[in-house]
Amino acid sequence: MPTKTQMMTAEAAVADRKWHVVDVAGLTLGRACTQIAHVLRGKHKPTYTPHVDAGDFVVVLNAAKIHLTGKKLQGKLYYRHSLYPGGLTIFTAEQLLKRNPVELIERAVWGMLSKGPLGRKVYKKLKVFAGDKHPHAAQTPNELKLQPSRHQ
Repeated sequence: MPTKTQMMTAEAAVADRKWHVVDVAGLTLGRACTQIAHVLRGKHKPTYTPHVDAGDFVVVLNAAKIHLTGKKLQGKLYYRHSLYPGGLTIFTAEQLLKRNPVELIERAVWGMLSKGPLGRKVYKKLKVFAGDKHPHAAQTPNELKLQPSRHQ
């Protein structure tokens, strides 16, 4: 008789959380963020359960040194609206990278997560910093090596 697949409980997932630190200097934005979202969601673990937040914490460093391919710096547009009439603000990836490089990574990862209570819970485990310093040394994060793009 085949064995049944075990589903992880929320309590067991919290006990199994780890911290990872990622240096994204020189990496491609989309390729790095897909791997970060994968770890945040917990899909790298054999105990992955779709309805449970079983992922790990991820600390992202050097967000200001992220790389975009092609003409995305000038051509990729981001939108923000103040909810007042005529309050739409449009800015390019280059403007966002100069003004707030942390937001560029956060928006990319948020776009790859599910939208709902579980996705919001998973997103809170992402910590992004523009430089190479972070205040999470007490959690003793492990270094996470991301696969570089073939086109670099």
